[in-house]
Amino acid sequence: MRFQFIEKKLDISEALKEYTQKKLGKLEKYFKNEADAQVRFYLEGGRRMLEVTVSSEGLHYRSRIKEEDMYTAIDSSVAAIERQIHKNKTRLEKRLRHGAFEREIPVSAVESAIDEEMEFPIVRTKKFDLKPMTTEEAILQMNLLGHEFFVFKNFARGGGFAVVYRRHDGGYGLIEEN
Repeated sequence: MRFQFIEKKLDISEALKEYTQKKLGKLEKYFKNEADAQVRFYLEGGRRMLEVTVSSEGLHYRSRIKEEDMYTAIDSSVAAIERQIHKNKTRLEKRLRHGAFEREIPVSAVESAIDEEMEFPIVRTKKFDLKPMTTEEAILQMNLLGHEFFVFKNFARGGGFAVVYRRHDGGYGLIEEN
């Protein structure tokens, strides 16, 4: 597992980083390929926060813990991510098509064009591979991440670009490419 540690307004000891690597390393058994772990230690409103994001094969698992003791926060975070992985895999294997985790992820980039006459300040850019999946898989992934929308390639429509989003009335919406 590849680790990236981010410290914001906090200094973290090497012992805590080693403990984090040891604990998160136990999650490697759930991933076919090498996973990436981003671990953020920061202060928010005077409280210590830990945010862990584990990514592998286009799937992302996130945990956010408020805790004074960072060792306890790491243990809680690993347990939460383990629950998410188990929940996601069992749901997909039971409800969706066979072999949902066997596919290779094609590499593709999402590009955007900006009108040079108008000014739109971009404060953050993310790049990611679009994974072919069904609408149900995309909704599950969006809910696991706690996002309001999720971009994916719609497996049912031949791999076309699609977006699922959470509607204000509690339902879900789907935007598809023609």
